[in-house]
Amino acid sequence: MKTYYLASFLLLTLAACNNQSKEVTETPKAATTLDGTWHLISSKSIQKGDTTVTTPPKDQEMFKMFNATNFAFFTHDLVHGKTAKPYYSSGAGTYTLNGDDYTEHLAYCDARDWENRDFKFKLTVTNDTLVQKGIEKIDSLKVDHEIIETYVKVK
Repeated sequence: MKTYYLASFLLLTLAACNNQSKEVTETPKAATTLDGTWHLISSKSIQKGDTTVTTPPKDQEMFKMFNATNFAFFTHDLVHGKTAKPYYSSGAGTYTLNGDDYTEHLAYCDARDWENRDFKFKLTVTNDTLVQKGIEKIDSLKVDHEIIETYVKVK
């Protein structure tokens, strides 16, 4: 009789252990090395063999931010618009990264003619430095140049 009670108790205990909640939880996406905020430290534009350094002037700065699927960027003047030529520029959209192949879909931009366009780049990340290199081409705007942008991760 003791064996019967002991066996019943063990079966009930096992049944209780297996009676787990069937709640479905979403698995978080793995963070990419891009996640975070990046500060532009150097940029160049190459058009028809001529290279122009386009790093924001000393009175401007640019940042680019990434999460798992989206990017955003902005450039602004450092004097809070209190200058003869106040400056602010921004854009955002989605991206894909496959190895070093990086494609942006620019959904929003203060330069509205640039919206809803895809741009393909090569992207390398080494420690806290990100380099984005590729062609920006929009025939209708007569834009056709290569850009090379170097960013440092903001800690």
